[in-house]
Amino acid sequence: MGQLVVNGAQLLCTMGAAPSAMVVLPVARSMGVTQPAASIMDNKPMLNIPPFGMCMSLSNPTVASATSAALGVLTPMPCTPNVVAPWAPGSPTVMVGGNPALNNTSKAMCMFGGAISVVVPGQFTVMVP
Repeated sequence: MGQLVVNGAQLLCTMGAAPSAMVVLPVARSMGVTQPAASIMDNKPMLNIPPFGMCMSLSNPTVASATSAALGVLTPMPCTPNVVAPWAPGSPTVMVGGNPALNNTSKAMCMFGGAISVVVPGQFTVMVP
């Protein structure tokens, strides 16, 4: 059983250089202890998922361009998450705003090759399957 993810949860991308804090807007009116609870649809880049510092993926056009200009030496560039699918798998039974709740075992895939995971869910008392 996983823990419910809420606003302020720490996220980490496998291609990013630093963690970032998830932003969950209180539109679903569902709270997890003291912060708004997240659903699998809280996957919007720059709104829900902030940048992860510098990106090291050659699938990112800015990294590929900078690496090419540096004659093949990997040159990290600022991260701009590009998530187009919901978090998976989410909770099969708990709903937040009509969508499955997001738990700390869910992952989101960036189109630039990174896997985004939840490192710290933002709270530790509410468990969801």
